Amino acid sequence: MLVRTFCAAVNGLEVTTVTIEVSQTIGVMYHFTGLGDMAVREGRNRIAAALQHVGYKFPHGDITVNMAPADLRKEGSSFDLPLAVALLASNGSIECPDLEKYMLVGELSLDGKLQPVKGALPIAIRARKEQFKGLIVPQQNVREAAVVNNLNVYGMESLTDVINFLTGRQHFDPVVVDTRREFYEQQTHFDLDFADVRGQEAAKRALEVAAAGGHNLIMVGSPGSGKSMMAKRLPSILPPLSLAESLETTQIHSIAGKLGRNATLISQRPFRAPHHTISEVALVGGGTSPQPGEISLAHNGVLFCDELTEFNKQTLEVLRQPLEDRKITISRAKYTLELPCSFMFVASCNPCPCGYYGDPTHLCVCTPGQRSRYMSKISGPLMDRIDIQIEITPVPFKDISKAAQGEPSAAIRERVVAARQIQEERFREHKGIHCNAQMNERLVHQYAEPDEAGISMLRMAMERLSLSARAYSRILKVARTIADLEGSEKVQSHHIAEAIGYRQLDRGDWAERGA
Repeated sequence: MLVRTFCAAVNGLEVTTVTIEVSQTIGVMYHFTGLGDMAVREGRNRIAAALQHVGYKFPHGDITVNMAPADLRKEGSSFDLPLAVALLASNGSIECPDLEKYMLVGELSLDGKLQPVKGALPIAIRARKEQFKGLIVPQQNVREAAVVNNLNVYGMESLTDVINFLTGRQHFDPVVVDTRREFYEQQTHFDLDFADVRGQEAAKRALEVAAAGGHNLIMVGSPGSGKSMMAKRLPSILPPLSLAESLETTQIHSIAGKLGRNATLISQRPFRAPHHTISEVALVGGGTSPQPGEISLAHNGVLFCDELTEFNKQTLEVLRQPLEDRKITISRAKYTLELPCSFMFVASCNPCPCGYYGDPTHLCVCTPGQRSRYMSKISGPLMDRIDIQIEITPVPFKDISKAAQGEPSAAIRERVVAARQIQEERFREHKGIHCNAQMNERLVHQYAEPDEAGISMLRMAMERLSLSARAYSRILKVARTIADLEGSEKVQSHHIAEAIGYRQLDRGDWAERGA
């Protein structure tokens, strides 16, 4: 008897419907075709134990299993459930008249319980596109998959529940999630707030400008100056995610298996902070079983690299192209994978090997040459992609004890959102451009050209401060954002002056200053 069940294979963000065909005749052999990996082939043993535990026997006969399309590699254990149901239906142990109307995914434990799988959300989107009547998933994945509307999603605890449902012995109601209500309720709840940061007004202003324009930023300062503390609070002032951005971000985390149990849509911008020992593959994605890397997990959010100079230099260099293209294409012998990675790059590091260059309370023992070599671990091309570069000094204790509570994140966020709305309107006709940081040279000249006083000031700064040529367009982009925060239509000289102040590491005498 020939039986078909349906499931899905996830490769990157692409989901392909997989048809599991089971044919059973007289004999004793078990044949598996369809390019399944070891986890798929080992599923036979899990299924045999699960069937026995729930009161069924593994079919005896000449069984041929095919997973179509046969030339597509299938990975993971999510094929256990549809294969088990197909095996029971093929020898008449169960009768499921509507079996081909449902898509099934789930891993079986040896006692017949269903274990969660990766990629439930993109699989649900595919099931709706293919117009299946419903999707059956493990109970732990049901809220994640139920985000997709116009699709009946059923969460099951065990293989027994699935059999009872498909045979009509027991009724189950589809799970309904009020996605919009939950999404908007969770958008404004942050564990970290800028109100906790005392002092450091200049640094907080730089972070506000970076958030308003989507600019990459690096903070250089001695230990204890508050670099990490402020960076971790950056998501609390970024514009809220739209539903479309949230859905795209949630899909990436679903594929990577990073969503929590019973999670729905990600409602806040992701903040990823990989350790400096991270490998190139872990950063950009790929591997034997292709997985999203940290840059894709930070999509629509922030990638924070603390102690940037401690990262392997070759690892940092792989960031250069994704920072420009906002997507990563991973090409290997057996697959090609394209993932989005539009993120704000935020970094921090010490200014020198001892860490105390520029610190008013500690003596730096490093020579200018040592400082230059230390900072040269960050290559010029990578630094070229960082719009805002600021130095931070620790706040003295007397100032910390006297300082009032800082401005709350909610107030800063209002200004950031207002500036982003101006940019959305400005770039409405420019596809793929949403904020000032994404402007190309033509758009910089069109929207960020300063007045005569601003040009004169920029020329003077370039000459007197030995600013590099690459700083020119970066300064104009940041000045445009400062003008947007002020609500100014034109870029004026004081906007240029503030933007120049955010290129501190470009100064030719940076390593010698104060020596």
